[in-house]
Amino acid sequence: MKLISTLLLYLSVLVSTVFAQDLPHLKESAFKAGEKLKYRLRYGIISAATGTLTVADTKDGQGNPAFHLYAAGRTAGAFAIYTVRNEYNSYINSKTFLPYYYTENIREGGYRRNDKVRFNQQTHTVVGNKGTFTSKVDQTFDLLSSYYFARNLDLSTVKPGESFKLTYFLNDEIATLGIQYIGIEKIKTELGTLECLKFSPEIKPGRIFKKNSKLYLWVTNDGNRIPVKANVDILIGSVTLELLEANGLKYKLGQKASYSK
Repeated sequence: MKLISTLLLYLSVLVSTVFAQDLPHLKESAFKAGEKLKYRLRYGIISAATGTLTVADTKDGQGNPAFHLYAAGRTAGAFAIYTVRNEYNSYINSKTFLPYYYTENIREGGYRRNDKVRFNQQTHTVVGNKGTFTSKVDQTFDLLSSYYFARNLDLSTVKPGESFKLTYFLNDEIATLGIQYIGIEKIKTELGTLECLKFSPEIKPGRIFKKNSKLYLWVTNDGNRIPVKANVDILIGSVTLELLEANGLKYKLGQKASYSK
């Protein structure tokens, strides 16, 4: 059952990372306060977990407009016997979409982890449970903020085959992840057939993934830029993440915006 919690964490990172490497971002966000997304994680044909993401307006310590991002994931169905109840909060600047404060509350079986992380984007430092870490780049994210920042990137000049890297802080470590843009593809989802941008994030073979495994991620090619599906083969079977519900969107699902490809 530990496999499921590991996949939940790994897929969360991968789904939240689409192109972020000092690239220009949109002047206005692709999301708004009140947005709520619900996902399902399947192991083969079995429902293994569910996840919810929401956006709310807030203020930072200086009274400036900010967004409060919240995510929660839990095991479901046959996998509910191994209890996973994880919660994540990220507070980001509403203009740069960069994080300044992040918390996570991890409950996986008998394992517990509570993190509180502060980001100083000007000094390139991150203060976590185990001290202060220095980043080598101008933009460093947490698990959750990377997902929302990615939705606001200007991808107008990105071509199929190009790869980018994202820098994030997770589990008391600053790490990077490479992602390749594949192209545009229409896929069937629980919410209908949607035109999507297709990506392939890096994965490392080992205890979970096969040597030749590929992770694919589909993001709506519309004004919302929502990940609607992710799929990867593992040592035994495959894992799929699917969007089930999308409420409070800034644009109608499938509606193009000026920055759609």
